[in-house]
Amino acid sequence: MSIDTSTDSSGTQTLVKLPVKAPKVVTSALVERLVEQFGATWVDETSIDAWAAEGGDRVVLFAGDPVQFPEGLDVAVVLPELQRSLPGRFQVGVVPRDREDAVARRFGSQRWPTLLFLRDGQYVTTLSGMHDWDVFVERVSQALAMPVSRAPTIGIPVVSATAGGASCH
Repeated sequence: MSIDTSTDSSGTQTLVKLPVKAPKVVTSALVERLVEQFGATWVDETSIDAWAAEGGDRVVLFAGDPVQFPEGLDVAVVLPELQRSLPGRFQVGVVPRDREDAVARRFGSQRWPTLLFLRDGQYVTTLSGMHDWDVFVERVSQALAMPVSRAPTIGIPVVSATAGGASCH
């Protein structure tokens, strides 16, 4: 609820509660710019697998709510510069704001903003937050050099109760 004041004929002010509509989820113009001017691809939970399977290194931006996580806009601005500083190393995908939770949950991402690194359709790692330029270039370079791994939320390793010949019975 929003609160406003009204003044009656005697000059007395009273508080009035006004209903507030939930804000419509809007993708920032800076995030949209990644697609429109820098060749990024919109991806969501239904398209990310096919896009990532096209091969090579892929970096997916989860910018987050720009009011709650304003540094997400900074990452959106810096991402083309990172791509330019590492020419030909990776393609960029952007998750629309209203689809971020579903995709992030699938890959175990719990922070915004986050860059998700994929290679040949497989998970590599994530890099969260905004960083100083030199640190950002170093960490992106390190992420691009990492081997593929298992996303933190996909599956739970199962060990047989009789593994190694031991048993609790």
